[in-house]
Amino acid sequence: MNLSVNSELVFCVLRYCSNSPTESLRFFSWAHSHYTHTSVEFEELVKIFILHRKYESMWKTIKQMQKQQLSLSCDTLSFIIEEYGKNGFIDQAVEVFNKSTNLGCKQTVSVYNSLLFALCEVKMFHGAYALIRRMIRKGYLESAKKMVRRMTKEGFVPDIATFNSLVETICKTEEIDFCIDMYHSVCKLGLCPDINTYKILIPAASKVGRIDEAFRILNNSIEQGYKPFPSLYAPIIKGLCRKWQFDDTFSFFGEMKIKGHAPNRPVYTMLITMCGCGGRFTDAANYLVEMTELGLAPISRCFDMVTDGLKNCGKHNLAKRIEQLEVSVRRV
Repeated sequence: MNLSVNSELVFCVLRYCSNSPTESLRFFSWAHSHYTHTSVEFEELVKIFILHRKYESMWKTIKQMQKQQLSLSCDTLSFIIEEYGKNGFIDQAVEVFNKSTNLGCKQTVSVYNSLLFALCEVKMFHGAYALIRRMIRKGYLESAKKMVRRMTKEGFVPDIATFNSLVETICKTEEIDFCIDMYHSVCKLGLCPDINTYKILIPAASKVGRIDEAFRILNNSIEQGYKPFPSLYAPIIKGLCRKWQFDDTFSFFGEMKIKGHAPNRPVYTMLITMCGCGGRFTDAANYLVEMTELGLAPISRCFDMVTDGLKNCGKHNLAKRIEQLEVSVRRV
């Protein structure tokens, strides 16, 4: 029976002989004299060599492909990276990833995921999370989030510096809910947040209206021994004001003056401005007086807004007192 030596036949035989890299190479070389190999057969031989750790033979085959102007597919490149990872050769896996373009393959999501797999195989979680940050910058946000979920689900906890960097990067994409969920997940796994964690998450949660969550995270920081400073509690104050919850705002602000560091000029300026926007001019006036008693000089805009607002709502005596206060402050 005469068999036609073609791509399909060679591929099938290589698959059948995959347990024997020597026989596979022998047949591949014999077939070469009968027809011109395509990338499909080359890649099958490459996979056979990497599976049997015949790295030198694998690279010789890849070079032979390149001489014939053939490129590796992303699937095969991913396979090589993963096999290097399974066998503990992470440096080689990273090297393949870095020169993927030279091998004719773009760094697709699947290629990134393969390197993440390899890094996790050797428990280089710091490197894995760094790669996830790179994926986010490349625009592979959903794939990065999926990989983070998988890693936390499997108990892979990053160090705090890596976690903070990752959360900060994702927050810039406005995926705040994901960051909050990830925060709770890694805390359950034993990660101990630091002050930088709270400096990232509390403002982010407040900005998108997750005030209850911002309160929860702030309370966690207090329980951990951190004394709230203005840049931590100011975003919550602003978030409450935006929801017109002024009574809650004033109560919370009073609590922070006791439990936290003393409010600074920007906090008072923001609070007075928000009170003015909400028509709470008497409260704004009280905070103007309070901040001057603390030696903090209000900006002119705050004085103007409060005095105009008080006059418009008929509180001329209080408006006059605020005008006198401004004169006395300017003399100092």
